[in-house]
Amino acid sequence: MTMVPALVLERQHELSLRDIDLPQEPGPEEVKIAIHTVGVCGSDVHYYTHGKIGPFVVREPMVLGHEAAGTIVAVGAGVTRLKVGDRVCMEPGIPNPTSKASRLGMYNVDPSVRFWATPPVHGVLTPTVVHPADFTFKLPDNVSFAEGAMIEPFAVGMQAATKARITPGDTAVVIGAGPIGTMVAIAALAGGCARAVVADLAQPKLDIAAGYQGVIPVNIKTTNLVHEVKRLTEDWGADVVFECSGSPKAWETIMDLPRPGGTIVAVGLPVDPIAFDVSTASTKEIKVETVFRYAHQYERAIALIASGRVDLKPLISDTFAFEESIKAFERAAEGRPADVKLQIVLDKA
Repeated sequence: MTMVPALVLERQHELSLRDIDLPQEPGPEEVKIAIHTVGVCGSDVHYYTHGKIGPFVVREPMVLGHEAAGTIVAVGAGVTRLKVGDRVCMEPGIPNPTSKASRLGMYNVDPSVRFWATPPVHGVLTPTVVHPADFTFKLPDNVSFAEGAMIEPFAVGMQAATKARITPGDTAVVIGAGPIGTMVAIAALAGGCARAVVADLAQPKLDIAAGYQGVIPVNIKTTNLVHEVKRLTEDWGADVVFECSGSPKAWETIMDLPRPGGTIVAVGLPVDPIAFDVSTASTKEIKVETVFRYAHQYERAIALIASGRVDLKPLISDTFAFEESIKAFERAAEGRPADVKLQIVLDKA
């Protein structure tokens, strides 16, 4: 362990930039990465403002940050796929490879997974980190560090689109135009949807989403979403509905959105249990899928961005220096309507 500078959440509402003891030497099958860019995620902000997410409670100082990209500066014994100098992004959740969930290919739901910036595991808002090579992915030359740091949230969109079993030409509805909702819409379109109706209350976020070909923005302050979807589909309904807002209110009318035999994918996590209309779901034979993080999505996400078919750069609202990390979190906690993704850059080179 070595003392290194980091952005530390000391406790709820209290951040500090200070030195903290963190591993710095890669062991077998591990790499050491010089962090370049880290995205500010909603979960990071939630720990800052609320001190907990569900059962995960900040009980001792914790380094924040889990959306990251950087450059390999050292490799441990047995690492052959990566080398010093490789530009990479990192999958932040490390499961137990022998668990039942991992053996089933569902390592994201392994109860013993260790996930960056999830108590008590430290995150990566620090100059260098050590990480398993198996969860470190090389970035193509035409993918920037900023885009590399967006792979983590985009992987959630990829997981949602995969769970939806999209058929080319489908119509999707995405409820919520925050970072995840917008990335779900982008992934759904890349996965074959002909159009994605994106609904939200915040017009600035809808304007950003509308910049993507195939997105139809709907401001639910002024337009009834159910009526608009019926109009667009000639009263049939959407093939797939992605609930990304986490709002219990969204579930009050969500069964009116999919077509008979359609699919609802629950992406957003409501804080409390919600009422669920089993009768309508049954009579319309609506399938309901759920998403928790992602599994086996990083390489596909990187391939889509490298191909030029997916451009996440318009979602980056502002960039801060490492020394401005506290300012970045204060800005994120404001929840400005025009902000989608804030990033922190540690390496100015």
